[in-house]
Amino acid sequence: MNPNQNKRFAAPLMALAMAGAAPLTAQAQAGAWQFEASIYGWFPAISGKTSFPPNGGGPSVDVSMGDVIDALKFAFMGSLEARQGQWGVWTDLVYADFGATKNGTRDLSIGGQPLPVGINANLQLDVKSWIWTLAGIYNLKSDSEGSTDMLFGVRMLDLTNGLSWRFSGTGPGVFPPLIGSKEVSETNWDGIVGLKGRAMFGEDRKWFIPYYADVGTGQSKLTWQINAGVGYQFEWGSLLATWRYLDYDFKSGSKVTDLSFNGPTVGASFKF
Repeated sequence: MNPNQNKRFAAPLMALAMAGAAPLTAQAQAGAWQFEASIYGWFPAISGKTSFPPNGGGPSVDVSMGDVIDALKFAFMGSLEARQGQWGVWTDLVYADFGATKNGTRDLSIGGQPLPVGINANLQLDVKSWIWTLAGIYNLKSDSEGSTDMLFGVRMLDLTNGLSWRFSGTGPGVFPPLIGSKEVSETNWDGIVGLKGRAMFGEDRKWFIPYYADVGTGQSKLTWQINAGVGYQFEWGSLLATWRYLDYDFKSGSKVTDLSFNGPTVGASFKF
């Protein structure tokens, strides 16, 4: 067989080989794990009410966190997603340490009653929180217009509140020790379901609206969260800014009631 004949047979064979390899390559890509890691800063205001039973007996000291705390001392936030095909797993971790000192304040109550006239307090409040979410995800939609995932999993809240107080002045009423401190903690596990995704827009579909919403219950009476904003997509990942709100309604008897975190986030995600 001469060289020209070899070339005529080789071309069709190469075409057939490439055609057969294309589905295998697509299958390999479809079966490959894909990962996305995010780091971000969340700068929330915190609100809620904590009841501190004093060590020496007497009525409790009840403090509104939002009335005292005006500073975020330290925080760490990040998330990681791994998916293969339509299925995957997603986790998000938030650690935040809030603290503040307030002198000469009346923004508290004793045993559920307002502070008597003529009495004020110096307070030092410290709130440490871990919020960990772990969820399975299932892709409902993924195209040039955006993507939507259903998620189902658990969220853990571990909250430790420490209060130091000093009362001064004169007035009627029953008080805890004039100088004291107390620490209370709550750990809640809740099942959650929700949706998360991106809605792409712009001529080149580089801009997008990230969105997230969940709702759940368990050891809490109700917890829910929403997070949405705007982002821009690059080859390596994306930059985004959102507003995030997380709310807890605790069951009766809890030392903490009606807790919420509400504020902006700024972050970056990386694909690999």
